Amino acid sequence: MSIWWSLHLRREAASVPLARRFLLGTMETAGVDPDISFDLSVALSEACANAVEHGGDRTVLGDPGDSGTGRPSADSGQYRVTAYLDGEKCRIEVSDSGPGFPARRALRPAAHSPQAEADAESGRGLDLIQQLSDHVQFGNRPGRGAVVSFDKVLKWREGALLTV
Repeated sequence: MSIWWSLHLRREAASVPLARRFLLGTMETAGVDPDISFDLSVALSEACANAVEHGGDRTVLGDPGDSGTGRPSADSGQYRVTAYLDGEKCRIEVSDSGPGFPARRALRPAAHSPQAEADAESGRGLDLIQQLSDHVQFGNRPGRGAVVSFDKVLKWREGALLTV
C-alpha cells in the first residue's frame, strides 16, 4: 500500500505547523519509525518556512503597452506540499510561486556547501534539509517558482500498516 497527499497552503506562518502535523499524523498512522518521522517533519518545516518567506515575490508582466511594473502572480499567496509514502521511501515536494533559487542552487542536486556559506543567514534551512534527508534537489520551474524535493528511506515500527 502507498499513500500520497497534497496540500495547497497560504503563505502564512500558521501553515508551517499545519503541514508538519499533517505529515506526522500520516506517518504515525502508517507506522513509520518516530525518528524518521521527526527528521522528515523538521525538513518539511524548513522547506515550508522558505516558501512562506520567499515564495511569492514573483510578478507577471501586464498587458503590452502598460507601464511594465507588473503585478503579483495570481498564485503568489500560496504554496503546495506533496508527500508520497511508498514502500521503502518517503518523498516530499514543496513548491512555490516566487522568483526561484539563485542560479548557483537552481536545477542542481544539493551539495554540501562550504563552511562560510553555512555560517551565512541565507541557506541554513536548505542545509538542514540536506542533513536530514537521503536525497535532496533544489530547482526552479521556469516562470512558476521554486521546488524543493527530498526523500528518505523509511524504517517501520513492528506491525506497521504500510510495511513493504
